[in-house]
Amino acid sequence: MKKIVPILLVIIALVITAAVAIGIKNTKTVDWEESFNEKSNKPYGLSVFYKELPSLFKKHKVRTVYYTPESYLKANSENGYGDHVAKGSFLIIGNSDYLEDASVDELLHFVDEGNTLFISDYYFSQKIHDTLHIDVNYASNKKDSISYVSFENKSLSNAMIDKNEGVNYFSRFDSINYHILGYVKTDETRINFIEVPFGKGHIYLHLEPKAFTNYNILKDNRYKYTEALISYLPESDVYFDSYTKIQSAYSNAEKTSNLSWFLKQLSFKWAWYTALIFTVLFVVFNAKRRQRIIKIIKPLQNTTVAFVKTVSNLYFDIQDHKNLIHKKITYFLEKIRTDYNLDTSVLNDEFITKLASKTGKKKEEVKKLIDYINWLKSRQEFFEGNLLTLNKHIEAFYSN
Repeated sequence: MKKIVPILLVIIALVITAAVAIGIKNTKTVDWEESFNEKSNKPYGLSVFYKELPSLFKKHKVRTVYYTPESYLKANSENGYGDHVAKGSFLIIGNSDYLEDASVDELLHFVDEGNTLFISDYYFSQKIHDTLHIDVNYASNKKDSISYVSFENKSLSNAMIDKNEGVNYFSRFDSINYHILGYVKTDETRINFIEVPFGKGHIYLHLEPKAFTNYNILKDNRYKYTEALISYLPESDVYFDSYTKIQSAYSNAEKTSNLSWFLKQLSFKWAWYTALIFTVLFVVFNAKRRQRIIKIIKPLQNTTVAFVKTVSNLYFDIQDHKNLIHKKITYFLEKIRTDYNLDTSVLNDEFITKLASKTGKKKEEVKKLIDYINWLKSRQEFFEGNLLTLNKHIEAFYSN
């Protein structure tokens, strides 16, 4: 025991010295990265705007879309597998360059049916530029880092956007059929907000996404400019795009634990680390002095049912829906190959017809199952409902 005390004193002195040294050098920096993540509380996150959306559309539902517009809007169409038919306004703030041609086509079809698309970003996908015949240019801010945004409608609130090294503006668009809604001013005034009639609906294109961020909404009265932007949307359901926010490097904003805030506080962080160090030391030195009780562990019954239950409970507990869905599809297709000697590499109409013929089932029922499997293969994220729906379709296939 006498030998242990000096060792403990040395360790305590080292911990205190390290804490003081790091505390002196530590300077709290602000992350100005433009993530546009609706769960991020950083200056250029969207958590404030995202939380206010339900109050801005009180009589309507605000849905967060975690999939590409192509897969989501197809699923939630009249002939899709979603839980509703998508109608209303589709809202994209920043990071819209992920949109591929298929997603743009689906969004344009969504607008053509009488709905609304609102995109606020510095640039848009090339498909949008080509289809709507627009060009966007960039102008550096020669005087300072401040730009001023305003509306064509003088009754709406203007705002100042700081920390702006330059601005984006529309250099080409159909000035006869498109409507100018807003401007941005640095050394000269340029157009940065337009309305594009498309089919039965409307497309709103805005070139200053930072107006929706936490920093600008909470700065002075700039939130009034953001409210004015949203006021152009009709009173209807809102679909908030979050696909890129969970696919990009900014996804950690959704996954931080409650402890992360405390660990940012220097005093608490070192108190926490010191407690952990002494806990480890206590365990290490006590382990040499006491014989721990050895528990008798009964071996698990080596039965197939118990094994299946254990594995299924493991997957269910960790919520690994993607893995389970993949395995169920793989095992189902393997059984089809074994029982009916069918090639399952291409699940098209020819395959559906052959499977229906060999199983004696209605083609409509087989098509519903195969179409749902093809739809699942196109998705990036899965939820428990997807797994339950797949299981229901497979059970119905074997029960009839």
